[in-house]
Amino acid sequence: MLVRWWMEMTKKMTEFEERKVAPMDRKNRRRFMQAAGAAAVAAIAAGNGRATERSVPAGPMKLGLASYTLRKFSLDETIRMTQRAGLRYLALKDVHLATDSTAEQIAQAAAKVKAAGLTLYGGGVIYMRNEAQVNRAFEYAKAAGMSVIIGVAGPELLPQVEQKVGQYDIQVAIHNHGPGDNVYPTPQAVYEKIQGLDKRIGICHDVGHTRRVGLDPVEQTLKCADRILDVHIKDVTEASAKGGACEIGRGVLDIPRILRTIRQIGFQGVMSFEYEKDADDPLAGLAESVGYIKGVLAAM
Repeated sequence: MLVRWWMEMTKKMTEFEERKVAPMDRKNRRRFMQAAGAAAVAAIAAGNGRATERSVPAGPMKLGLASYTLRKFSLDETIRMTQRAGLRYLALKDVHLATDSTAEQIAQAAAKVKAAGLTLYGGGVIYMRNEAQVNRAFEYAKAAGMSVIIGVAGPELLPQVEQKVGQYDIQVAIHNHGPGDNVYPTPQAVYEKIQGLDKRIGICHDVGHTRRVGLDPVEQTLKCADRILDVHIKDVTEASAKGGACEIGRGVLDIPRILRTIRQIGFQGVMSFEYEKDADDPLAGLAESVGYIKGVLAAM
């Protein structure tokens, strides 16, 4: 299985260069191939070690892209690069589809995503700072056919959000933003404010921000397991507010342990890559990160 995965990733990198989609120089390509090889080794280790200590639910993980990763690119470019990275689910940031777009504009964008063989499952992060923005977020998500709003709404707006969730049957996954976020820094901070509300109001667990607070993403996942609706997967350079984005597998997060825990809680949502490094040329780092995750999942 891992040999087949390695061959597929090699083929993808060759196609990246041939089609000149954010082309890589030889140094970057060599870096990717070395890191992907390391990912395969790590995956084998995970499969032979701790990853097999417990049984995990069968079935493929839904892997997607949080389009903030490609914030400096157009919607068309974002769709193409999502395809090239081998991802099938997409959550659009407003830079790619503005929340004040007309119904026709939203329909056109959704049609483009569908025609490319992708699933437009969500939008976000969408900030809801007043009642009008709450109303607009749900109308936007409905028009686009999204099943989840990855968003932030102040605690005082949660009763209105709950009402809209019941009306539209659209989930809301509140995103934790780590250091500097005084309201929702961690998944548990979100959980404490939503635990009495409709269970379609849950959490988008950003594992990188959780680690930057100095907490263990696995412990937070287990504490909030019944309300995790979406996951932003990433890696960071250190477990502090100074921690910056990096390719998955190169940072301080224990990725195999996190993935195993996400599987064990029976997570049914989408795990989306939010790769925030190299905004002008993110494809190499994104592809490396996707390769690492797929390698570990294959071993599991």
